[in-house]
Amino acid sequence: MGTILIVVTNVDEYKKVGYRTGLWLGELTHFFDVCETAGLSMELASPTGGRVPIDPESLLLSEVGESLGLHTAVEKRYADRVFMDKLKDTMPIAQVDVARYSAVYLTGGHGVMFDFKEPALAKLVADFYGAGKIVSAVCHGPCGLLDVKLTDGHYLIENKNVTGFSWREEELAKRDQAVPYSLEDQLKERGANYSKAAMPFATHVVEDGVLITGQNPGSARAVAEAVVKKLGVAAR
Repeated sequence: MGTILIVVTNVDEYKKVGYRTGLWLGELTHFFDVCETAGLSMELASPTGGRVPIDPESLLLSEVGESLGLHTAVEKRYADRVFMDKLKDTMPIAQVDVARYSAVYLTGGHGVMFDFKEPALAKLVADFYGAGKIVSAVCHGPCGLLDVKLTDGHYLIENKNVTGFSWREEELAKRDQAVPYSLEDQLKERGANYSKAAMPFATHVVEDGVLITGQNPGSARAVAEAVVKKLGVAAR
């Protein structure tokens, strides 16, 4: 079934405040665990390539679903030298050959709010979608969908059913004064049919054809399961 391209951030801090940020590690590990179990291979890329910083809070704060052992799974990956070395030297998105992959997955973490709106990433996602390949994203990952336009000039997410980190969740995370924009509002302004879970941080995944989005960190595993199912891979 080919390989899944996973896109991660290179940004390690907010521009307005001194908080550290980066990749929310669980959004990578949960997705990776599901896809690896299904027998799929994955490769990592980032806007500029090279090192990927980790949001320190993703190692300290439990996610919804910790009682199911998700936090333990993150810790297991964090202790895995081979896995963590994948974040040392990622491929720049400019070098990605879309033909080699069957799907793309945009991880989150607040860092992506600053480097996922790059024109090169928008083009890459458009190429995946234009080729009929799966485009998936979780939490703040849909920031990478905001500026994607199709060949007809319309935004990819226009009239599409999507989700992403809500403004209420931003407030509860106490990052509403630090982020450069509201992802929820931006998705709506692009014409997307945005939805969210009734309760903040509850798992919520939306599918619209080959477009698959998850609302928050606790939705990463469910996004992976949806991608695996869409690829027609039998669970193991």
